[in-house]
Amino acid sequence: MLSAAMTSAKWGAKIADASKVFKPSGPGPFPVALILHGCGGKTPFLEDYARVAVQAGYAAIVVDSFKPRGMSSLDAKLFVCTGTVLQGLKRSGDIFAVMTWLESQPWADHTRLFLAGWSHGAWSIMDGYAIGANAARATGVTDADPLKLRARVKGALLVYPYSSYPSLTSSRGWGAQGPKVFSVVAGKDQVVGWKNPQKALERLKRDGLSVDTTFYPDATHAFDDNRANDPRARYRPDLFAQTQDYFAKALRSV
Repeated sequence: MLSAAMTSAKWGAKIADASKVFKPSGPGPFPVALILHGCGGKTPFLEDYARVAVQAGYAAIVVDSFKPRGMSSLDAKLFVCTGTVLQGLKRSGDIFAVMTWLESQPWADHTRLFLAGWSHGAWSIMDGYAIGANAARATGVTDADPLKLRARVKGALLVYPYSSYPSLTSSRGWGAQGPKVFSVVAGKDQVVGWKNPQKALERLKRDGLSVDTTFYPDATHAFDDNRANDPRARYRPDLFAQTQDYFAKALRSV
């Protein structure tokens, strides 16, 4: 598990070693999209989104938050998905760490980043912004720098984001300095619902941020994952394709 004394450089190297990087052809440097999985872990459908980013001219990193912590897929289902361990605020330290790792990668333009998160991954992005100046203490990444987060990230995609307690965005917001926000909300989401995500997004609008929302009234949670482990999820290849298009447009608009 992440030590309370871990620096962003050390933790970022561990995260990068466990994650998968996709790059366009050529030397770069490329803007970079960080793709954060849900509470069930890194599943194959996220690699399709990574390929969308590559087609848009970005490098993409499908970040694995579990392997560096020695967590199995069963651990994830039993403990992360139930909120027992590794809540979104703590996991947001992975973002700060990978940002630092990118500074040493010649193929990466570390000043032009896009964050994309699904469910728990979206929660992690949201809490990373909402915690503000207390990022280092809250995440355990001793040099987590919220100023870098606000200066370098140009856009964020939040797909069926977990926004209930103890998520911080609805109560704290992100402040006026934040990225363009793109979101996907599912009307029949049996896990996070649609009301709490909508409440969080409305808070960001009140903060003065640009927020665009795509609402799928008949979609369930994990509608884009054909290997979703929740039996209530209904895979929708049509909406999966639409969301990939939405992601591509978001990447090109920032």
